[in-house]
Amino acid sequence: MISFLRGVVAEALPQCLVLDVNGVGYEVQVPLSTFDAINPVPGQTVTLKTHLHIRENMQVLYGFASDAERDIFRLLIERVTGIGPATAISILSGLNVSTFKAAVVSGDVHAIARAKGVGKKTAERIVLELKDKVGLAATWEAQQQGTTSPAAADAELALVALGFKQAEARKSIAALVKQNPAASTDELIRGALRHMS
Repeated sequence: MISFLRGVVAEALPQCLVLDVNGVGYEVQVPLSTFDAINPVPGQTVTLKTHLHIRENMQVLYGFASDAERDIFRLLIERVTGIGPATAISILSGLNVSTFKAAVVSGDVHAIARAKGVGKKTAERIVLELKDKVGLAATWEAQQQGTTSPAAADAELALVALGFKQAEARKSIAALVKQNPAASTDELIRGALRHMS
């Protein structure tokens, strides 16, 4: 698995970058939110968090400006029925991470449905499945209300995106936050992985 790429921008189109990484050109599909965040120009060195999606006849590399964007992408393609990478990229192109989380928490189907290729029924399914099946909306709501730290919420999202059960992830993160309230997202993820493995 390719976790991230750091290289020089060889080509920059709104949803596709070519990165020269030590003489190898990687074509990376990116959402508009990532493109806007890094504002790539040829010759600039950038770092992208990546997800390699493999299908029977192709391999596509997706890139993101942050771990949170990649986690939302993975959550959508792995936990929501009928959402593929192209739709997930469209959603992230139309909504940044905080706006997406707020839309799920408040059940704002119309905000999600505004993304290209996402209709009302798909948006309803996203809200329903993320609220009820995965249960992350409660974590995001607690983050908005300030009852949980952004690092804890992001660590929980990352663990769920990696396939862990939300209740197990939340319990492990809560124990780690109790030990070290100032822990970063990365520290919480590493600690939780040690506990849950």
